[in-house]
Amino acid sequence: MSSVRLVAQTTHPEPEKLALLIDQSKNIKHLKQIHALLLRRGLESYPVLNLKLQRSYSSLGYVQNSVALFNLTQNPDVFFYTAIIRGHAINGLHERALNFYVQMLIEEIEPNAFTLSTVLKACTLETGKALHCHAHKFGLVSDSYVRTALIDIYARGGDIVLARRLFDSMVERNLVTFTSMITGYAKNGDVDEARELFDGMEERDVVSWNVMIDGYAQHGRPNEAIVLFRQMMKAKLKPDEATMVAVLSACGQVGALGSGQWIHSYLGYRATFNCRVGTALIDMYSKCASLEDARKVFDGIKDKDAVVYNAMIGGYAIHGFSQDAMKLFKEMPEVGLHPTDITFISVLSACAHAGLISESWGLFNAMKDEYGIQPKVEHYGCMVNLLGRAGHLEEAYELVKSMSIGADSVLWGALLNACRLHKNIALGEKVVQFLLQRGLAHSGTYVLLSNIYAAAGNWDGVARTRAMMKQSGVQKEPGCSSVEVNNKVHEFLAGDTKHPKSKDIYAMLEEMNKWLKAHRHASQTEEVLHNMDDEAEKERSLKVHSEKLALAFALISTKRGTTIKIVKNLRVCPDCHAVMKLVSKITGRKIVMRDRNRFHHCVDGWSLHQCPATERHGE
Repeated sequence: MSSVRLVAQTTHPEPEKLALLIDQSKNIKHLKQIHALLLRRGLESYPVLNLKLQRSYSSLGYVQNSVALFNLTQNPDVFFYTAIIRGHAINGLHERALNFYVQMLIEEIEPNAFTLSTVLKACTLETGKALHCHAHKFGLVSDSYVRTALIDIYARGGDIVLARRLFDSMVERNLVTFTSMITGYAKNGDVDEARELFDGMEERDVVSWNVMIDGYAQHGRPNEAIVLFRQMMKAKLKPDEATMVAVLSACGQVGALGSGQWIHSYLGYRATFNCRVGTALIDMYSKCASLEDARKVFDGIKDKDAVVYNAMIGGYAIHGFSQDAMKLFKEMPEVGLHPTDITFISVLSACAHAGLISESWGLFNAMKDEYGIQPKVEHYGCMVNLLGRAGHLEEAYELVKSMSIGADSVLWGALLNACRLHKNIALGEKVVQFLLQRGLAHSGTYVLLSNIYAAAGNWDGVARTRAMMKQSGVQKEPGCSSVEVNNKVHEFLAGDTKHPKSKDIYAMLEEMNKWLKAHRHASQTEEVLHNMDDEAEKERSLKVHSEKLALAFALISTKRGTTIKIVKNLRVCPDCHAVMKLVSKITGRKIVMRDRNRFHHCVDGWSLHQCPATERHGE
């Protein structure tokens, strides 16, 4: 017999027993049974029971039930108002939480520390500043709960200076306060400051670890995210869903397939994942060149949403599998899902890699006319990339100029790269001049212009561009390639000699060069960015590109027949692309390269799903 029935059979059940039953309610059915019992016994107006019912309904997500009870409460005090404000805040109904707070003030009920700390959770930065004044007015600013909530508001809202000032003025700081500050620093990109606070914590919970891991993953330091995750596991803390999503993102960024597979096994290979974790796994496997595994995860997710489809379509797109991407795109309406703006970015990208001009225009127009989605810069970027690759430079240029929204530097960069590809110096110079006048030029802009001049053999133009970069204080992003061996990611810069196996790596490079020479490989030196009269010097410059160092290391560190997967931060250059194909034939290995734009699958001397032309930023 249930506890509710036992209490119901009692002639005069004590309110304490009923209060305990309410606190123990784990589902809405159980809670409604207790509510019905209170109504039958005439105890619905008993203050403590009424208050507990309101809180329990809100905790289970039934906020309207809490509101109905609140509206029947005569002369609600600060505790009732705090409960109803909390109920709305924890369920994301922030505006209504603030409305109840205002209503409380109108009725001249003074908030306590719990009221203020609760309503602050529903505030934006601007509203939080106003309630900071209330904290002073009501003498609550020194309360630890209120101060912690204020720190959280300022840190998450971007006013990290004021958050730190409040943090430093606290005599006793708790776990939540530290975590809020770490979150603020991580969100604003200052992960080193976040790490300093993290290391200074006497105790850490899963949330604080998650914030730090995600901070590294979101700000281009994935290796540190993976290392910190391993430290978390050694500390015997059980990771939650947020941990897994963050570290899977990090694994995908550096192509750490081994680490990603370990996480998948930890979660359970045969488990059915929710959309959030499933999407993270699909993204990780796609970026680690394991599309079959990504598809297995996709097929295993029940009740897929648009985000799951977007991840799989995006995976197919970066690998050049345009037909698979299109098939999934057409499947979405059949299962009752509407494509989003992200869906169109992925499917347009897939068409761009395959050179499908008419299909892309059809999708671009359908996005506006059939789905009511206004194109963003990213959608225009896909179209410009496609038209530029196909040699339709003037059409691409006119499309950029006709945009109703402002084109960003990435979009202009796509057009510049097309000018480099087709050696159109005149249009390239026009675009660069436009960017310079509007302050949109960055290192990639100058490098692309230098590439345009280099491709046309205009070394005076290269020198002028380099001089402009120096004068503007612009530093070119160095080429960096990584490869995972035995679950450890190894990184290489161009000409790198810092690796412990550097001697063996360069010995393998020499061996590779002998293979290439025997197969009559001619170095593609036409785009070497330095004005080198000596062809041999140009070839030496190409030989030590970061992706070739990563390839040499993989060859000496893995068994024969093992697929080699390399990740590069920039675009792969034409010579390296040609070398990867030839080495795949010589060694009988599959070599997969992921650059800034897409994957290149090299098998037996061929590049599968090869894009119309390779591109580069140069090293």
